[in-house]
Amino acid sequence: MQIQFMGLGYIGLPTAAVVASKGILVHGYDVNPQVIETISQGRIHIIEPGLGELVRECVALGHLKASASPCEADVHLIVVPTPFKGMYEPDISFVEAATRTVLPLLREGDTYIIESTSPVGTTEKMASLIFRERPELQGKIYIAYCPERVLPGNVLQELVHNDRVIGGIDEASTAKAMEFYRHFVQGELYGTNARTAEMCKLTENASRDAQIAFANELSIICDKAGINVWELIALANRHPRVNILQPGSGVGGHCIAVDPWFIVSEYPRESRLINTARDINNYKAFWCAEKIKNVILEFELKHGRKPLVAMMGLAFKPNIDDLRESPAKYIVQKVMQIEQDILLVVEPNIESHSVFKLSSYRDAYERADIVAFLVAHDEFRELDYRDDVLILDFAGVLRRMT
Repeated sequence: MQIQFMGLGYIGLPTAAVVASKGILVHGYDVNPQVIETISQGRIHIIEPGLGELVRECVALGHLKASASPCEADVHLIVVPTPFKGMYEPDISFVEAATRTVLPLLREGDTYIIESTSPVGTTEKMASLIFRERPELQGKIYIAYCPERVLPGNVLQELVHNDRVIGGIDEASTAKAMEFYRHFVQGELYGTNARTAEMCKLTENASRDAQIAFANELSIICDKAGINVWELIALANRHPRVNILQPGSGVGGHCIAVDPWFIVSEYPRESRLINTARDINNYKAFWCAEKIKNVILEFELKHGRKPLVAMMGLAFKPNIDDLRESPAKYIVQKVMQIEQDILLVVEPNIESHSVFKLSSYRDAYERADIVAFLVAHDEFRELDYRDDVLILDFAGVLRRMT
């Protein structure tokens, strides 16, 4: 059996490596030549615990190969980005481009699976495209949708142990796709239809977004009321049926910050709560930026000089190098619009950035007059508490330091 992954990014590469580790021949295709070169050398271009060693081993054994040319395979997985276009409208052009690339290589009996987060109906659209261009394949290949549901930083473990929802365009396609995932997934496999599987992925992240929005809105209220939101949530969660999440500087990443818009775009009148949750979480990042700017102005008025401000974190969540849709990055950019020379920008999980000049986290923390914790990286928890500076804790780091 040979498997082809169309896309070797944050999900495609780890999944390809896990499949290859089972002794299955995996062919990885990507449009980025640097990605192909890096993987072919047994190295990785993203940060994920354990991934480097796994890729190196699979490449050395010949089970994982990366190429800029697609090939014939028994199973083709589409694992490409689905970004926005216009006003939060989902863009499935990458899914369509990957499908058109693999289209001439499809054979009778092949399985085609979309893993990319997609609007409801995308799998059916791609099936129509395939059968329109290759009518001889109608009823002779298997087409399904199976979204990933992994947490960056723990991807390798969750790819194997998390349950999966698998939806085909027909029952035969569902069964065939489930047969493939049984090769490496130890979690339960739940079969359904493609539209339900697509909506399931969007629902999971929209639900998380709404829960985070409650915590973020609560944090803004508590700030105005002079209440420690972290203590409040800890006390409220002592109720046996209450489980409030932790607030942050917003919501980022290419899942929770993106997927709810796929529902809102298709069902705007019916998704008012989902839409409002998105607005709240986007506003929280703006609110954090305004809070920092106001504190800078207050410092100048009080001390007659500009402060040094440590902006602690750029990633969208703790302990990763992924800056996609990051509220922390947005906050730094907004503050930089009025101040640049006074900012010490920190992100311990990347070596450099094309826009920001990065500082070491210890140096920035020790030199700063104002510290803004935007992400709760583990490194920040190791710092000694300073009572001689103003700390703006948007990520809950301070409660771990004191």
